[in-house]
Amino acid sequence: MDRIELYRIFAKVVDCASFTRAADMLGLPRSSVSAAVQELEGRLGTRLLNRTTRKVAPTSDGAAFHLRCLRLIADVEEAEGLFRQTATSLAGTLRVDVPGRVGRLIVAPALPDFLERHPGLQIELGVTDRAVNLVEDSLDCALRVGPLAESSLIARPLGALPLINVASPAYLARHGTPRGPEELGAHWAVNYISPTSGRTEPWEWQEGGRLRDCPMRSRVAVNSAEAYIACCLAGLGMIQIPAYDVRAELGSGALTEILPEHRAAPMPLTLLYPHRRHLSRRVQAFAGWLAGLMQREALLEAGGGA
Repeated sequence: MDRIELYRIFAKVVDCASFTRAADMLGLPRSSVSAAVQELEGRLGTRLLNRTTRKVAPTSDGAAFHLRCLRLIADVEEAEGLFRQTATSLAGTLRVDVPGRVGRLIVAPALPDFLERHPGLQIELGVTDRAVNLVEDSLDCALRVGPLAESSLIARPLGALPLINVASPAYLARHGTPRGPEELGAHWAVNYISPTSGRTEPWEWQEGGRLRDCPMRSRVAVNSAEAYIACCLAGLGMIQIPAYDVRAELGSGALTEILPEHRAAPMPLTLLYPHRRHLSRRVQAFAGWLAGLMQREALLEAGGGA
C-alpha cells in the first residue's frame, strides 16, 4: 500500500474515532484498515493511536501527524487535479466554521449557489459561536465577526456588518422612545455577555468621529444572539444587533429601529486561514465566493437602512 493511501486511512480513523466506521466509509475490511495503521506506525517508529474497546484517539504524536497528513492529502489531491479540473470542477472536501446566526441566516441559504458552481466539492460546515482552533480542529478556514485576538493565522478582511439599535413596540409603549444618548440612563437594555471574554458589552454609539459607550441598566443578561433577540422581542429592553439578524422582525413590525443617528461602529468580518504558504484552489474558490456574499449582505443593509 502506498504512503498516501496509508495517510488517507489513518486520517479517516482519526476523524471517525473508530476503525469500524472508518472501514465502512472507505469501503475496506476492518482488518485492512487496522493493518494499514500498524504498517504506518512501523514506518514512523511511533505509536499513533490509543486503542480502547470503546474509542480510538490519537496520541500526541498521532495528533501532530494527523495535521500533516491532512495537508499532504490536500496537496496531493490538488496536484492530481491540476490538469483535469477546470475552474468550475474543483473536487474534495472543505472544512469551514462560521458563527451561528451568520451560518443559519446567510451562509447556509446561499450554499446551493456555491455547490452548483462547484458540484465536485463537499462542505463540512461548522456553525458555532465558540472559539475554535483551526489547526487542532483541522479547519480550512473560519469566518469571524468582531475584533480579532492576536494570532499567527492569516486574516482576510471581508468588510463590516452594520449594527442598529432596536426595541419592541411593547417596550417603547411602556418606556418611551429615546431621542439621544443623553436619555439612555432612563432606559433598560438586554445586556450581552461575550461568550469568549465573559465581558458584559456596554451600549455604544459614534459621535463626532469618536466611539462612545456607557453601561446600561438591565434586568437580564444573555450570552447568545438567539436569547438576545428573544428577550428584546419580549419587551425586556433595547439591544444593539447586526441589521441582518433582525431583518425579518423589522419587516414584520415585531421590532423597531431606534436612535438611527447614534449607531455603534460596524462589526468587522474576517476570514481566517491556518498559516500556510499556499491555499488550495478549493479554499480560494470558497473564500472568493464568501467574500462576495458577505459584502453583498453588508452593502444591502448599509444601503437599505435596514
